[in-house]
Amino acid sequence: MRAARLIKMVLLLQSRPTMTAAELARELEVSERTVTRDAQALSEAGVPVYAERGRAGGYRLIGGYRTRLTGLARGEAEALFLSGVPGALREMGLEDAASAARLKVSAALLPSLRDASRTAAQRFHLDAPNWFREPRTPESLPAVADAVWDDRRITARYRRGRDEVTRELEPYGLVLKAGVWYLCARATGTTKAAGTADDGLEDPGSGSGSGASYRGYRVYRIDRFAAVAAGEERFARDDGFDLPAFWADRAEEFARSLLRSEVVVRLTARGLRALPHAVDAPAARAALEHAPAPDPDGWVTVTLPVESEEVAHGQLTGLGPEVEVLAPGTLRERFARDARRLAELYGAP
Repeated sequence: MRAARLIKMVLLLQSRPTMTAAELARELEVSERTVTRDAQALSEAGVPVYAERGRAGGYRLIGGYRTRLTGLARGEAEALFLSGVPGALREMGLEDAASAARLKVSAALLPSLRDASRTAAQRFHLDAPNWFREPRTPESLPAVADAVWDDRRITARYRRGRDEVTRELEPYGLVLKAGVWYLCARATGTTKAAGTADDGLEDPGSGSGSGASYRGYRVYRIDRFAAVAAGEERFARDDGFDLPAFWADRAEEFARSLLRSEVVVRLTARGLRALPHAVDAPAARAALEHAPAPDPDGWVTVTLPVESEEVAHGQLTGLGPEVEVLAPGTLRERFARDARRLAELYGAP
């Protein structure tokens, strides 16, 4: 731990002309007294760390000293490519690796470019979770992330409702979607808990995938893992597996799988424009792709895939008078009741 801190201290001093003890203590997350001891240790080891007293003083390297410890380790290089998502790095346990990688890159840059990381951070920030949702880091995420980076098989207990199943998985990749972490993995073995049925593929996809190249791969919500144990055995990664393409395929498949019912509606021109914002994107696309020409009154009749009547009622209510439900009759009656209640509330005295 101390050796890593000393290296980090050298890299910090190499990337900046002078740093005060308070600045080093803040960067290294130690006390100023520890900074003083570390500077003394570096000096005794032959690193020319010089301390200047006074208001403008601090620590600096003298004689144009340059460390050769700027080569990136594999974990640091991989973390560097994720440095635009600091929250995700922190949750996966890669924050220290990314910090070390950024310092090494900064130390290797020309002095005029060493503020690039700071200026970039002040101009771009990614906030992945949805509004009004408190993000929670799954306890199993760091262990799963380690296994993903090392291509090590894991054994996981996965919650399915009130039951659990034990799975042997080859973890291929992680996806952070709207603040929720998912694992894309290939299942190599399943032990069903007593009294449970086969559960198929987990969220957000179902089925075995539309493409033969992705057959056998599944998606798991990491917050549903009750326990994860990583073994020492590594698996041979399929070079043909494309994580972004796989996720896009599964996400689209999942969205389509939810649309198990249909409703027939009439929409005004304004309603047509608002439809993609009121219902799920795949449903809106399916309806609008086959939309006929407007009738003489300017209304367009479409068949809209929906998850259920209950969900359709909530979604279409937002369109107000820009939509009329034609079928099924039960849903039309619900809107008729809503209209009568609204008339009672807002009708003339």
